[in-house]
Amino acid sequence: MDIPFEPVIFGVKMNIHLVLEYAAFFIGYRYYVYVKRKNGDTIASTNRLSIIIGAVFGAFFGSRIVGFLENPVFSSFSVEYFVQLLHAKTIMGGLFGGLLGVELAKKIISEEQSSGDLFTFPIILGIIIGRIGCFLAGVKEFTYGKQTTSFLGVDLGDGIMRYPIALFEVVFLILLWIVLKHNQDKIRLKSGLLFKYFMISYFSFRFLVEFLKPNTFLLLGVSSIQYLCILCLVYYHKTIRKLFYAD
Repeated sequence: MDIPFEPVIFGVKMNIHLVLEYAAFFIGYRYYVYVKRKNGDTIASTNRLSIIIGAVFGAFFGSRIVGFLENPVFSSFSVEYFVQLLHAKTIMGGLFGGLLGVELAKKIISEEQSSGDLFTFPIILGIIIGRIGCFLAGVKEFTYGKQTTSFLGVDLGDGIMRYPIALFEVVFLILLWIVLKHNQDKIRLKSGLLFKYFMISYFSFRFLVEFLKPNTFLLLGVSSIQYLCILCLVYYHKTIRKLFYAD
């Protein structure tokens, strides 16, 4: 199989990354509905809807803002430039923006219960599907790594052996799923901790793996995504402290 993988179906070349991106949203949502039906929800339906709306708007703006900050290029304001801004997006900004959107929505509706646990595994599943699409898109999506001569190198479509960052992420998320599922079933985590552990683990991983990406916009040797990772870890500093300094 060649990368980028662009299958032709009924004479039409398919954008496999876009197809899997939409599939990630659809399957992730359907899995969320399944998890909610199976485990129940202590939050009222109207409040849960408000939380989802907050998450959607927060994720939309967060993904675009951080996507732009990955490589902030200012140009003359035109239709083409505006379209480019809309297409600039990143899952990291979406996750953190969604988190802030949820917290804002909860304050508005005075909802005090933790709301993230139901989203945890559907989010992980969606990211896994999306990252498979990123890998198949090769160098057409900025999820590829630096050039390498190690056995981990993969030709992603430009004739250069690179770190397959998207595949690294898929493997990490599968392992994270297993660990979180074990903790959920055996340890019976306090409400809200499942989502917090996911965010802490995923943002820590992304901070480290960013060093393997050929980022061009750096401040003090650190990328915009890494600054966001640091911000997220600071946000969860109380949870991280309890992990290492349990009472």
